[in-house]
Amino acid sequence: MKKVIIPIIIILIVGVFVFLLFNKEESNLKKVKVAEVTHSIFYAPQYVAHALGYFEEEGLDVELLLVPGADKVAASVLSGDVQIGFCGSEATIYIYNQGQEDYLVNFAGLTKRDGSFIVSREKIEDFTLEDLKGKTIIGGRIGGMPEMTLEYTLKEAGIDPKNDLTIDTSIEFAAMSGAFIGGNGDFVSLFEPNALQLEEQGYGYVVASLGELGGVVPYTAYNTKKSYIESNPDVIEGFTKAIQKGLDYVHSHDSKDIAEVILDYFPDISKSDLEIIIDRYKNIDSWFTTTYITEENFNHIQEIAESAGQLDKRAPFDKLVNNSYSK
Repeated sequence: MKKVIIPIIIILIVGVFVFLLFNKEESNLKKVKVAEVTHSIFYAPQYVAHALGYFEEEGLDVELLLVPGADKVAASVLSGDVQIGFCGSEATIYIYNQGQEDYLVNFAGLTKRDGSFIVSREKIEDFTLEDLKGKTIIGGRIGGMPEMTLEYTLKEAGIDPKNDLTIDTSIEFAAMSGAFIGGNGDFVSLFEPNALQLEEQGYGYVVASLGELGGVVPYTAYNTKKSYIESNPDVIEGFTKAIQKGLDYVHSHDSKDIAEVILDYFPDISKSDLEIIIDRYKNIDSWFTTTYITEENFNHIQEIAESAGQLDKRAPFDKLVNNSYSK
C-alpha cells in the first residue's frame, strides 16, 4: 500500500510546485489596459503581438478594450481607466491645446494611412473622386480622422467638400454600415471587415482606398499620459518593443500566415475573408515598418485637421511625441 501512496504523494507535490511556479510567473507580469478606438483587421500587427505572446515576453499582461471614438479613448486614458490609448493622434493634439497639464503623449505609431475604403452603392468602373460630385457619402464624425482625411483628399483633388457633394457626419462610426444598408447615402467610407461584408451581401462595391488617396500620416498611434511615461518607462519600452515585433511579423509573413495568427480575434469572419482583407491592407502599405513617428508625418496630421477647420493652432511635436523607445 505504501508503495502506491508514496508515488501519488510525490506526483501531487510536483503538481502543486508546477502550479505555484506557473502562477508566480503570471503574477510577475505587469497588467496594462489598452483602449482601442475600433476593433479592425487594420490593426493586425497589434493582434499578432497579443496572440504570439510578444507582450508577455516584455513582462506585460495586456488587456485590449474596445472604446469607440478617439475622444472616448482619450477620456479613458486621462481618467486612469486604462493606461494606454490607441487612436488617431489628433485626439492628443486637441487635449494639449485645451491646456491639459498631464496631457497625452504619442509614443509608438502603428498604421501609416487611413484604413477605410470608399464603398459605392452602384458599380463604378475606373472610379475617381469626381464620381462623388453631387452625391452623398457617409463620412464619420466631425473631427475624426476618417472624415478629416476624406475632406483633405477631396480638396487635394480640387473638389469642394462643402459645395460639390454632401458628407453626412450625423451617423456614429459603428452605425455607418447599417445606415448605408438602410438606404442612406450613395457612398460610405468603411473600415474592414465592414467594406468586404457589404460587398459579399450585395449592398455595395469597394471602389477606392481612402488611405492610398490621403497619403502617409501617423494615423493610429499609442498614447498615454505624460506622467505615466515618466513613472513607468519600463512598461512603455516593453510595450513598444512588442508592437515592433508585431510590425516585423506582418512585414515578413504572407496574409495566410497572419490570418492564422489573428483568426481568434475575429470569430465572425471566415479565414478566407480574413486573408482577403489582410491582402487589401498589405497592398496599400498600411503599416509602418517601425514605431518611430516622424515630425513630418505628425505635422501632416495637423495639416489635415487645419484643413478641416478643426485646429486653430498646432501643437509642438517635441511635447506630443516621445520616440525614446522606438527604433
